[in-house]
Amino acid sequence: MKYSILLPVVPARPEQAVLFANLVQWTAAERLWQGQSLVMDSHHLATWLAGIGVRVPMGFGVSLMPMRSPYQAAFEARSVALATGHPVVAGFGPGPTSFQRALLGRPYARPLRASREYATIVRALVSGDDAMVEGEYFSVAARLLKRPAPPVEVGLGVLRPKMAALAGEVADRAITWLLPADHLGETLIPAVRGADRKLESPVRVTAIVPLAVEREGRDATALAEATCGNHLKAPHYQDALRRAGVTVSDHGDAGDAARVVDAGAFLYGSVEHLHDRLAAFAAAGVDEVVPCRRRGSARGSRGRRRPGTAAVR
Repeated sequence: MKYSILLPVVPARPEQAVLFANLVQWTAAERLWQGQSLVMDSHHLATWLAGIGVRVPMGFGVSLMPMRSPYQAAFEARSVALATGHPVVAGFGPGPTSFQRALLGRPYARPLRASREYATIVRALVSGDDAMVEGEYFSVAARLLKRPAPPVEVGLGVLRPKMAALAGEVADRAITWLLPADHLGETLIPAVRGADRKLESPVRVTAIVPLAVEREGRDATALAEATCGNHLKAPHYQDALRRAGVTVSDHGDAGDAARVVDAGAFLYGSVEHLHDRLAAFAAAGVDEVVPCRRRGSARGSRGRRRPGTAAVR
């Protein structure tokens, strides 16, 4: 299993990302991952880093489909590959229905269908093929201008078995977040591997795992709430966690954050303990794990989240 780094801040200035990108160059980390930012576009940040000479493999997990057309998504992902000179993992997801409604006027009536069309188009384009899709949500008859470029893998954000099966069928990556290792191993990864795969290359699984090192004065529940609190308020995350055996409420409060810690969806403990817990993801069949550590103290952090992030996958 490979390890990568998730950018733990939402930069308001690109210089704030330099240290973390350099860690990928200085360590054995596979790539630098970014979530969906609502402050500075993640692709723009990656190309800015490349422009100052910090060129590392990038992962985007996940970009929200309502924010860009599939052609634009493919164009941006390949642009990052060209700018950095490294492979890119471009992950996508529909986001919550409230986000879809806010940007599109109405939510996807069939989000799995929308995700299938979107991933199929993007993958065809970044592979240098003609994208000829006449879909229910996305219709494209186009190609990207051919240029030699590092490969771009297309991923889907996976929370539940049906999306896991779809990722196993049409994507290069299944990207998970905030789910315990045992649930991945028992439910989601079997759904990914057991899908009727249409592609020759095997699908790989990336797990983004929120965690914090135990320190004197820290509160694990407060850290989990600060890192994941907004996700815990989202109905699709609540459903995914319940399917994983985590009995969260409909409120996303401190009690739910504590349950997420108890269930191993948010890891907390000594460095040695965290190493052991992360090894469970490898045993579950995860190919790449991305520890997600929130910066700052747990003191006074209860109920806050990182500003500028879309609390969705």
